[in-house]
Amino acid sequence: MNRVFVHPRVAERHPDLSEADVLEAWAGCERWAPRLASSDGVAVGFDARGRFVEMVATRSPDGDWLIYHAMTPPSKKVLAEVRLRGR
Repeated sequence: MNRVFVHPRVAERHPDLSEADVLEAWAGCERWAPRLASSDGVAVGFDARGRFVEMVATRSPDGDWLIYHAMTPPSKKVLAEVRLRGR
């Protein structure tokens, strides 16, 4: 189905990011990388306010995505993981 959902915990842990912010950043994904040995992926993208957002999501068997982690700005670890910065 390829629907995208944001876990409510994202806004609880990072009140500066709304569900709409995260969905906008996901839609405007700049870089994405799969996490090996899982159905997870990590992505970075810009929200409507121009903030660079880090997101981690898992894919369900029917193709939907659940974004269970998001924060801004992205960590150095995630930037390296999506190959935007060297380690």
